[in-house]
Amino acid sequence: MIRFYSEGAAVPFKGKKQSAKVRIKSLIETENRKAGNVCFIFCTDDFLLEINKKHLGHDYYTDVITFDYTVGDIVSGDIFVSVERVSENAETFGVSFSHELSRVMYHGVLHLCGYGDKSPEEEQVMRAKEDFYLETLSTIE
Repeated sequence: MIRFYSEGAAVPFKGKKQSAKVRIKSLIETENRKAGNVCFIFCTDDFLLEINKKHLGHDYYTDVITFDYTVGDIVSGDIFVSVERVSENAETFGVSFSHELSRVMYHGVLHLCGYGDKSPEEEQVMRAKEDFYLETLSTIE
């Protein structure tokens, strides 16, 4: 089950939740996995900074943090998304908010599917996957 929650920031696509769920499920199935419990928590920069400090030992802002609970091919996890950071990054990169939000959401799900981004090689694969899903699934609005 794919769910959306808010922690100090509104769910950015309230009226389109079903469309977002279909896209996320399609990504998971395209990666030859099955959707388990995937929760997106939309939050503020400060909320995500505290998670970053507490759980990862990092003292900096980020747009997404993924906690992976996947077992076998059943994709499950919590994906925290800073709506403020997504908005700022969209402006920085010259893309729409929905484009950047989709990229970040797909990025989190790709982590749950087993993709990393720590090395330059992993990051290159991750970016290619994000681009592929932005093109084939379109943006979540």
